[in-house]
Amino acid sequence: MTEPTQSPLLTPMAVVGAGSWGTALAIHCARTGHPTRLWGRDASLIGAMRRDRRNARYLPDAPFPAGLAVVAELREALDGARDVLIAVPSNAFRVTLERLSPELDPGARIAWASKGFETSSGLLPHQVAGEVLGPRPGAVLSGPTFAREVGAGLPTAMTIASRDSGFAEELALRLSGPQFRAYTQSDIAGVEVGGAVKNVIAIGTGIADGMGFGSNTRVALITRGLAEMMRLGLKLGARRETFMGLAALGDLVLTCTDDQSRNRRLGLALGRGGEIEQALRGIGQVVEGVTAAIAVRNVAERLGADMPICREVYRIMHEARPVRAALSALMGREVRSETE
Repeated sequence: MTEPTQSPLLTPMAVVGAGSWGTALAIHCARTGHPTRLWGRDASLIGAMRRDRRNARYLPDAPFPAGLAVVAELREALDGARDVLIAVPSNAFRVTLERLSPELDPGARIAWASKGFETSSGLLPHQVAGEVLGPRPGAVLSGPTFAREVGAGLPTAMTIASRDSGFAEELALRLSGPQFRAYTQSDIAGVEVGGAVKNVIAIGTGIADGMGFGSNTRVALITRGLAEMMRLGLKLGARRETFMGLAALGDLVLTCTDDQSRNRRLGLALGRGGEIEQALRGIGQVVEGVTAAIAVRNVAERLGADMPICREVYRIMHEARPVRAALSALMGREVRSETE
């Protein structure tokens, strides 16, 4: 007699990374009825989360559903998991994959919520995943999402991009629920470029707001930042229409306008005359735009993509350029067509 096959929608899901976004994803997955295991590399944090049934450090107002298990061993998290969701900072993405690789079940599929180019190589996350894991189904989760709101169960929409349409559709079904809508598409490069560049533009927008430049300046930076994002994405093979979607325009607007954004808060502090290191200590979590500015600048120079806003943000953070000098450089550029 043939054993009944367990529905892929009911197989365990593993979430790797116990920061604010990994915790929010794990809470959401468990809340929608999927058995979910959450693992992180900080043993003391994992121990506290198992005891308190919440992430008091990163997401204190979101209690864990009954279906969420916090596990101390990576192997336990991955055992039997059909889908593995990775939510770590971009600078830890490769080393996380290398740690996962020997532990993954043969049929496991990988999705990631990490945003940003790899600083040392200029590779996008899907390229890093290909190097480390080989030909295994992969997808990126991206879009205008704050962990606190997902953890609270507030209505949210995001994009799942994969070259494997079946994986994207199945993962979208697993993640969707009454308060969460997932859209699918195949332009994985475009989605990842959106997630990488928006953090740099958000720092620049925060700087302008911190200096008191007003709404006109903010909207100009967002709009021209979108043009820079698109310019780079097209050189990397992305589709133009992707940049009008959730993972590019949507995420850019959210990150540039809401003070939940760590990148925006860093910019605000710099615009008010603060020092970078002091501002980062005050935020207390990874601010992805700091290293993203290096990678975006390097990739743009290699490909010949004109990205003046990103270039000036890089100079402010990594070359000690005064913020007013950066503004003057942007405003003093030669007149050109808006559509170039």
